[in-house]
Amino acid sequence: MTKQLMKGNIALCEGAIAAGCKAYFGYPITPQNEVPAHMSRRMVELGRVFLQAESELAAINMVLGACAAGVRAMTSSSSPGISLKQEGISYIAGMELPAVIVNVQRGGPGLGNIAGSQSDYFQSVKGGGHGDYRLIVLAPYSTQEMYDFAFQAFALAEKYRNPVLILSDGVIGQMMEPLEIAPSQISATVEKNWILDGCKNRPPRLLRSLFMGDGDLEKHNLKLQKKYNTISENEVRCETYHLDDADTVLVAHGIAARVAKAAMRSSRATGKKVGLIRPITLWPFPSRAIADAATPGRRLLVVEMNHGQMVEDVRLAVNGKCPVEFYGRAGGGVVNEEELSSYL
Repeated sequence: MTKQLMKGNIALCEGAIAAGCKAYFGYPITPQNEVPAHMSRRMVELGRVFLQAESELAAINMVLGACAAGVRAMTSSSSPGISLKQEGISYIAGMELPAVIVNVQRGGPGLGNIAGSQSDYFQSVKGGGHGDYRLIVLAPYSTQEMYDFAFQAFALAEKYRNPVLILSDGVIGQMMEPLEIAPSQISATVEKNWILDGCKNRPPRLLRSLFMGDGDLEKHNLKLQKKYNTISENEVRCETYHLDDADTVLVAHGIAARVAKAAMRSSRATGKKVGLIRPITLWPFPSRAIADAATPGRRLLVVEMNHGQMVEDVRLAVNGKCPVEFYGRAGGGVVNEEELSSYL
């Protein structure tokens, strides 16, 4: 085990490389520019594929092609760039390809600014493109998790033949922290008996998202929904703190969870009974854990760097069993520990 001081975006790159990413396709946009810049050097050093595409649309379709050929492939961007990739992401989901996509979020809407934000939650967990599809969404809150979640993303993508989104933000992407790196170990691969690798001596294969036969598309959608239900049953991840005695339970993900955790600790030091739920998978969402925490006499306070997005899923999970309040900053505003503590 070695320890290095590393920026979040660079940790993501090194995690993806260690996890066996063989092809990276991207296009520059702040605050994720370190990702294509770093990959342009490291992938070439390792004899792997790096290509700066002519656009975000091109990059996501290059990922589609590489994944169809059985290659571990990744792309990354920041909020407006991810918006441009949505059609391709829908195609990838419809074709059941195991792509890894990274969004280092910036302020919006529109071009917004280059500061960190969490305003792409709706786009990420509700399906930003067309059709009934789901992405597995992982929300890192540290440089260490930027590294570790790259392994998890490729493993989950291949396990379920489904695109996985790592939903980071400009703060996590830019900050530097100590990172522990274990000896290189590629996450386990699964048999890919569906890839397009030439059909000599075997029947041809077909990967598609166009189903024109009577009832064929409905059957395909039912198959996808069955898979999504399986993911929902088996892949929910969250962390909880001090729920046994809490009067107020904070709910936050990503960088907001870092601030919420600090506010929880400082508040408990003054005698306030504060707990925390940190969703790690934003989809599938930890609805059951939140519902279990919603007991009479308790309140939940959802903390986000937006004007209220994840709070809607929290309210659905709580289903009126206790009050759900919201505290947020948007447009690149970062949640502040002192301000948050005043709500507790």
